[in-house]
Amino acid sequence: MARIAFPHDFLWGTATSSYQIEGAWNLDGKGESIWDRFSHTPGRVKDGSTGDIACDHYHRYREDVALMKELGLRGYRFSVSWPRILPQGKGPLNPAGLDFYSRLTDCLLEAGIRPLVTLYHWDLPQALQDLGGWANRDVAGWFGDYAAAVSRRLGDRVHLWATLNEPQVFGMLGYLVGQHAPGIADPVRYMAVSHHINLAHGAGVQAIRAEAPSTQVGTVLQLPPIYPRSDTELDERAARTVDGLLNRWYAEPVLVGRYPQDILDLLRPMTPPIREDDMRQIHQPLDFAGLNIYTRAFAYHDPGVPVFEAMLDEHHRVPGAEVTAFDWEIYPPAIFESLMRFKDEWGDPPVYITENGMANEDRLLDGRVEDPERIRYLTAYLAQVRRAMDRGVKVRGYFLWSFLDNFEWAEGHTKRFGIVHVDFQTLRRTPKTSAGWYRDVIRDGGYVWDEESP
Repeated sequence: MARIAFPHDFLWGTATSSYQIEGAWNLDGKGESIWDRFSHTPGRVKDGSTGDIACDHYHRYREDVALMKELGLRGYRFSVSWPRILPQGKGPLNPAGLDFYSRLTDCLLEAGIRPLVTLYHWDLPQALQDLGGWANRDVAGWFGDYAAAVSRRLGDRVHLWATLNEPQVFGMLGYLVGQHAPGIADPVRYMAVSHHINLAHGAGVQAIRAEAPSTQVGTVLQLPPIYPRSDTELDERAARTVDGLLNRWYAEPVLVGRYPQDILDLLRPMTPPIREDDMRQIHQPLDFAGLNIYTRAFAYHDPGVPVFEAMLDEHHRVPGAEVTAFDWEIYPPAIFESLMRFKDEWGDPPVYITENGMANEDRLLDGRVEDPERIRYLTAYLAQVRRAMDRGVKVRGYFLWSFLDNFEWAEGHTKRFGIVHVDFQTLRRTPKTSAGWYRDVIRDGGYVWDEESP
């Protein structure tokens, strides 16, 4: 048995995103997003669901904040819907959209909950996608204007800002693989997209600092450790390549001011158009880095892949490994390994865990949702967070994913990550047993962990 304790000022919270919970997809002047278009396209979402209603947080936010307060949350990470603020992505502002996020912010502060605002969590205005979206270099300027509008309105009350959520994920799944909105699979276009995403981050930081100079600004990266599928030299080289494409390509420009040279060398036939002053814009001083982490990944050598000769192995399983309902391996050291990279490789910034949690087969029975599997998951992962802190990583807070069961992108309503169960027919909220456990951890500043328990 071990006592896992955290500092008294550690920021305990939960996280959500606009499209996944808000609903009200076409109300009060909101414009269409790429996820509105994508989810309304037959065959794109596993169960045919959409985010049209989702959790109806747009109308139920006061109820949700009251529940957050009951659970003792000290922080709440939410994202702003770009097309709710700028229906066409640029041009005239929608006052009703800004008013919603202003009311939400005030409600959180009245409840003693500190907001962390993410400006982009994947719901690009469709009007900008019609102009090329992230493949259009002008998107950096459009994002900067949007960031200025939101931080101008909320910057007197919101003191933690993140520009983008998981740029490598929405870039790759949206433009390289085509599994997420806007559903494009084009490697050459993706490389331009990746650079424009990094440029937009820099423009967003500059805009926030201009409008709200006393606030703290960061970004959110998903950085899974990449393991070779075998101990062969070829697989080890493949793992390094995949890590470069998936992790270092996004972390290094933002945090240390360069693209990884080994990946630039590999990319020569597809090098994105990088201009002389671009890195100066991308590499802005940051107050923190956000880490989203769930598991590790595996890579292997594949000579059939042009240029890279490396592939992710999404189906590799270590014998005896437990998996979540998303079929992701439960591997607690992943969070420790990713945190250590910030200290050892990327400038040692303060770090917030901005997402961590598990999808589980949760069932509402007799008015209760028992989810001991999630509690075991969280105890093991948080122990690894404490381990990283003991090694000197400056972890400032932890935002559990997610507060509510929600619309899980291309999986629709088939995956439940929340510590609060949502009945998607009635929209009734029911805290799960993990919510009570998390409330106690926040109250006590830690928990007792049986390292021998499964």
